[in-house]
Amino acid sequence: MNNAKLWLVVKPTVGIPVFLGAVAVGSFAVHVAVVSQTSWYNDYLTGQPLGSGDQAAAAAMVAPEEAAASYATTLDLGDQAILASADVLTPPVVE
Repeated sequence: MNNAKLWLVVKPTVGIPVFLGAVAVGSFAVHVAVVSQTSWYNDYLTGQPLGSGDQAAAAAMVAPEEAAASYATTLDLGDQAILASADVLTPPVVE
């Protein structure tokens, strides 16, 4: 053992359980990360072809709305300057 004098400072009845506990916590953290961050794991558990969950999630996604303004400008109102987008500058449609 390379660091045999460690056990002169830390009792083996304390050090070994602490070391094994740290290994267990690290292993549990890795497994939680794999289960929560991968999309293929649920497919694997349910017996579906891998990647089918990605296709279903992509089909369910709604396209984000496009921005109403393609530019922004400042309006000078005497002592105030206001940052306004294109939808503020266009007059409303009156029917």
